[in-house]
Amino acid sequence: MPAPRRTGSAYDALLGGPVPSPRTGLTGEFPRSGLTGELSRGGLTGEFPRLDGAGTATRRERRNGTPTTPGEPESAAMLTPDRLIENGGRVREKPTGAWNKFVYAATFRKLNLGDSAEVRVAKDEVARITKQFEGGTRFVPVLTRKGGVGKTTITTLLGMTMATLREDRIIAIDANPDRGTLSERVTKQTRATVRDVVTRANAIGGFTDFSTLVSRDETRLDILASDTDPLLSEAFDENDYNVVADLAARFYSIALTDCGTGIVHSVMRATLQRADSLVIVSGGSVDEARLASETLTWLEANGYGDLVENAVVAINTATHGTSLVKLDEIESHFASRVRDIVRIPYDPQLAAGSVIDYKNLKQSTKDAARTLAALVADGLPSRREV
Repeated sequence: MPAPRRTGSAYDALLGGPVPSPRTGLTGEFPRSGLTGELSRGGLTGEFPRLDGAGTATRRERRNGTPTTPGEPESAAMLTPDRLIENGGRVREKPTGAWNKFVYAATFRKLNLGDSAEVRVAKDEVARITKQFEGGTRFVPVLTRKGGVGKTTITTLLGMTMATLREDRIIAIDANPDRGTLSERVTKQTRATVRDVVTRANAIGGFTDFSTLVSRDETRLDILASDTDPLLSEAFDENDYNVVADLAARFYSIALTDCGTGIVHSVMRATLQRADSLVIVSGGSVDEARLASETLTWLEANGYGDLVENAVVAINTATHGTSLVKLDEIESHFASRVRDIVRIPYDPQLAAGSVIDYKNLKQSTKDAARTLAALVADGLPSRREV
């Protein structure tokens, strides 16, 4: 005796019969080969995808809704971090700054505001300082007409900052014909001077030979001292400077030149002819600012107007009389003549006029030195024909 025929929506669907569904409002016929229908309540109509023998849809859709070629599987290369992981798998660093850290902690590490404004500025300056140069050494003279304004200190501070942040070699050359004190800003490792470099030039075959004639600071800044004998110092002229500069250009990416007091000696001409940018040092008093401005006037009158336009003025606020003048007015004056101005704050280490321990400088001093270094680097050409 045959089994009684079962009825019901699901059973009739399998047999290809009608499927009334008053509860859902779904009406229509559902043949075995495919499904068509209409959702009468929602007013939605459409075709259901056909099913193959394994019960999988022959039309595939990616997660972003873009259909692939029918029947074509995705390759493993489609499983990228950008597609599968939030932020492409990039882990954001913890935020910096008191407020940003507080928000990060208060939201259980869900809201990361990133770096504080100060840190963003610092990172931008570091990126500018560390840019790569092509086509030879960049020369940066540091000069002024007046002595005692901290020119040698600024040269050392600038060199230490660049040497700390860059991976290549930085040298500071004391080209003061009247016995400079640049070598006294670091721990001396040699008694050699620029005179020794000149006399041994033909025997210097590589950096190992040259390195025995300089003192290297913990920051990796190399310093080449000036002559200490006053009788010999007068003999250091532009030809000697060119010998030293040519050798430095073989081994260093950036060469700072402490030009000494005054600007009319013969070494100055050779220094300016090689210069890619200038740092003019001014004190914070009336006469110091005026003499620094007169230095710019002399440079313009002698054909170095392009260097003046690209120059950076460093105002050393540790000199006498700074507290009595309007520094904003000094800055306003120099802003009309040069590319930029930086104030160097008072620091007991710098004021002592002795060995500078970079790591123990005040943070405000390091920040100002970093800003100065970034501005100097901005004025150096990235590429130049040799």
